[in-house]
Amino acid sequence: MSRLAAVAQSWLEDRLLRRVVRNSTYLFASNVIAAVLSIVTANLLGVGVFGLLGIITGFVSNVNRLLSFRMGDVVVKYMGEALARGEKDRAGAVVWMAGLIEAGTSLVAFAALLLLAPLGATFFAKDATLTRLFVIFGLSILANITTETATGVLQVTNHFRSQALINLAQSVVVAVLVLVIAARGASLELVLLAYLAGKVVMGLGPIFVSLYWLPRALGAGWWRVDRKLLPPWRELAKFAISTNFSGTINVFARDSEVQWVGFFFDNNVAGYYKTALAIINLVVMPINPFIGTTYPEITRTIASRQWIRLRSLLRRVTLIAAAWTGAVAVGLMLFGRQVLFSDWTLFGHTFHIYSSSFLPAFDVLLVILIGYSAANILFWNRPLLLAQGLADYALKVSFWTMLGKVALALMLLPRAGYIMEAILLSGYFVVSVGVMVWFGMKTARQTEALDPRVETEI
Repeated sequence: MSRLAAVAQSWLEDRLLRRVVRNSTYLFASNVIAAVLSIVTANLLGVGVFGLLGIITGFVSNVNRLLSFRMGDVVVKYMGEALARGEKDRAGAVVWMAGLIEAGTSLVAFAALLLLAPLGATFFAKDATLTRLFVIFGLSILANITTETATGVLQVTNHFRSQALINLAQSVVVAVLVLVIAARGASLELVLLAYLAGKVVMGLGPIFVSLYWLPRALGAGWWRVDRKLLPPWRELAKFAISTNFSGTINVFARDSEVQWVGFFFDNNVAGYYKTALAIINLVVMPINPFIGTTYPEITRTIASRQWIRLRSLLRRVTLIAAAWTGAVAVGLMLFGRQVLFSDWTLFGHTFHIYSSSFLPAFDVLLVILIGYSAANILFWNRPLLLAQGLADYALKVSFWTMLGKVALALMLLPRAGYIMEAILLSGYFVVSVGVMVWFGMKTARQTEALDPRVETEI
């Protein structure tokens, strides 16, 4: 018993772990509202229209991701390293450069959407008259013009509470609008406008908040620094391009499941997948905020060569993620069908979470649960590589596993049925995450052997 008490005490006294858990908790409440909102919207629209909503919102988001350089990753790595060394001017130069590049790529992305919207409506939504809805929701790209850069700033400066409040405000805005729409008669157009309002809040919120905190973190006039303080342009370009391609790969490999099945099958199947992905949030919801909160801490520990703390952090967050993921996964496998798709009676009133028309989504859920569980437990696989400057290796792993998944999808769909897409998605997660974890840990051990340091408080 004393051994267990000692272990528990060491966890409680781990300042680094406490900071990560606290910051992740701030981001949790809005995710709960988002999950409930998805259920309400699904029942409001029905499986087919819900799938169509997923096709439109996913298509716009993926066009933006295709041209995004994931400047949040750049900011966390290079601004985080600069602040860890007390180089505020250098940190300011990084933020200025990241914001400028992201604004340019956002404008290009919106222009690309205007050109691609007719194709999205014709081939994915299978209704060319819906082009205008793709364009309307595309305004969210302009609202997110420098959001990734701003989010990176908030992560590095440890303002996760601000992020959480923005996320919460966005979820509340969408939830209120959807409930008003439900009371007055729902339509795809009105629900889409509600989601657009949420995107505007989610996009502009971090920008305004980061502009408030930047002078306090870097000093007044932080943007008027010498651009020569920037890291070497070749290094920055390599990192930014690698993270951009990683985002592009994710579009094809994991973020376009609703569009894939919408293209090969129909809107009902798209609705099954959008529903399954919404339910899977029960698994990833508490752990997903750990990605954004752990990455800056991993960057700091590696920059200051705090190897013991790095291993301790990774081990403990993995155990936390595994405990939650295992419990929810077992619960979904044993009771998910009954809880989600059965009628329930309370105080004489019958209700259901999802209607019976969504029942085929459960088979999809069970298959993708395997891959998402692996990615959830080892969520730090890519941040560990990025913090070590190995974005190109993460890119290669993601690219080859994505290529295999897409090739198999083209060969097997639709003859093998829509469940095959779920099998391929889980396979992608298991292979790519496993390889990244192995190489990231191997490289960290090699670097530690060459440059060990005495551990100090972070």
